Order: sequence, then structure tokens, then C-alpha cells
Amino acid sequence: MNLPAKKFNNPDRGPVALHDRAMDNLRYIRETMQRSASFTHVSGIGGVLMGLIAIAAALAASGASGPSMWVGTWLAAAAAALSAQTLAMIRKSAAAGEGLLTGPGRKFAWNLIPPLVVGAVLTVVFVRAELIDQLPGAWLLLYGTGIVTGGSYSVRPVPLMGAAFMGLGTIAFFAPATWGNAFMAAGFGGLHILFGILIWRRHGG
Repeated sequence: MNLPAKKFNNPDRGPVALHDRAMDNLRYIRETMQRSASFTHVSGIGGVLMGLIAIAAALAASGASGPSMWVGTWLAAAAAALSAQTLAMIRKSAAAGEGLLTGPGRKFAWNLIPPLVVGAVLTVVFVRAELIDQLPGAWLLLYGTGIVTGGSYSVRPVPLMGAAFMGLGTIAFFAPATWGNAFMAAGFGGLHILFGILIWRRHGG
């Protein structure tokens, strides 16, 4: 009596199943590598541009006619600087043939955004309470916090830059209020340019 052939002996099914299994394994390996890799698309060129924008803002803000104009100048500079860095990061990731918000890039963004949101909220609170003199310390400290937490998924100079921002922000809180604009220039200008050049030389773009 002839018995029906078992499914796993069917020569037409074996190669298909093996191919599917291999593709699943490759997909798993690729996703694991993306999750464990460092986010290397922080742009050194973008950092330099952010620093130059901040220095220009410091010069403009030093001649502000009042607190509102000072705050407005720095907020406009922040928007321009973040836009410049974002565009530079998009260009760098595209040149590498990778998506900006995939794997570690997504983790970088999720860790960076919360401190920036807190900074935006505290800006409104400090302005309403007429605590403009405290903004430089708060901005530097919170920005540095976001860079440290987001930078834990990036190359080594990024979290180091965040730590430098945090240190400068802490000092700014205890320094004379008239030094606030200088601290802003030193942090958002000087540190961005310094670490931007470092990232540019060591990690490209």
C-alpha cells in the first residue's frame, strides 16, 4: 500500500520555507543592529551653523531695548538654529542611505524632546513672573540635559557637549544677572562651534 508523502518531504515546499526563514533571520539581525547602533547622524556642520546663529543672536540681543525683545531675539535664533541642524542631519542621513528617525535616531529624538518641551513651558512661566534673568541658566541646563540623554544613543562627543552645557547653565544661575547674554553666547555659540568641529572631523558631516 502506498502511503501519502509527508509535507516536509515535498521538494516544492522545502526551498520556499528555507527562504522565508532566512529572510526572517536577516530582518531580525537588521532590526537588532539598528536598535544597538549609535546615532551617527548628528551633524558637525549643523552644530557650527547653530553656533554662528547663536553668536549673531547674542550680538543682536545685547542691544535689545527691553526684556521682551531680548527673549524674542533668542527664541527666533533657537528656531533658526534647530532648523539648520535638522536640515543638516537629514542631508547627512540621506548621504548614508539611512532614515533619520530609524532605530537609535528615534531614541535620540524621544530623549531630546522632553527637556526642550520643559524649557518652552518654563520660558512662559519665567517671562510671566518677570524672571528673565534666570532664563540663560534654565535654557543652558535643560538643553544640556536633553543632549546628554539623547546623546547616550549617539557618538561620544554629543553627550560630552551636553554635560558642558549643563555645567555652564549651573554656573549661570549663580553668576551676576548681567552676564546672562555672555553665557548664552559661550554656550549656544562657543560650545556648538567647538563640538561641531570635533564631530565634523571625527564623524563626518
